[in-house]
Amino acid sequence: MHSFGYRANALLTFAVTILAFICAIASFSDNFSNQTPSAQIQILNINWFQKQPHGNDEVSLTLNITADLQSLFTWNTKQVFAFVAAEYETSKNSLNQVSLWDAIIPEKEEANFWIQISNKYRFIDQGHNLRGKDFNLTLHWHVMPKTGKMFADKIVMSGYRLPNAYR
Repeated sequence: MHSFGYRANALLTFAVTILAFICAIASFSDNFSNQTPSAQIQILNINWFQKQPHGNDEVSLTLNITADLQSLFTWNTKQVFAFVAAEYETSKNSLNQVSLWDAIIPEKEEANFWIQISNKYRFIDQGHNLRGKDFNLTLHWHVMPKTGKMFADKIVMSGYRLPNAYR
């Protein structure tokens, strides 16, 4: 006859095995969701473009961000982390990324939004490389599931250019 300890161990092992199997199925089911996020970012104003006292360029922008990330939400999505980054090249670095805005979106209902903001974080280049610089604004997102692997993607919007002179 098996003791109470052996029976409890068998029951617990069986329960954890079933739970792991259900988590794997839940994670696998996310592969079949149709994700079609959309976004548009407009620069409404360049508030200032200046050279800091120690030589770095700094830019303040007013942005109009419109995004529909509702398709990223499934029954397995806990939250989505979204951020807008300015991306540009310099002679020193092939890719420079400066985060301008970010948000945690906890629910599907909040994933369709329109906001008008000045950049939340400072847009500073280490040097004086921003005058006349072409750059992209990229909306990045990271989907954090309740169970399974986290994944990330982005939408790149190109065609932005900074002025040739400081303001």
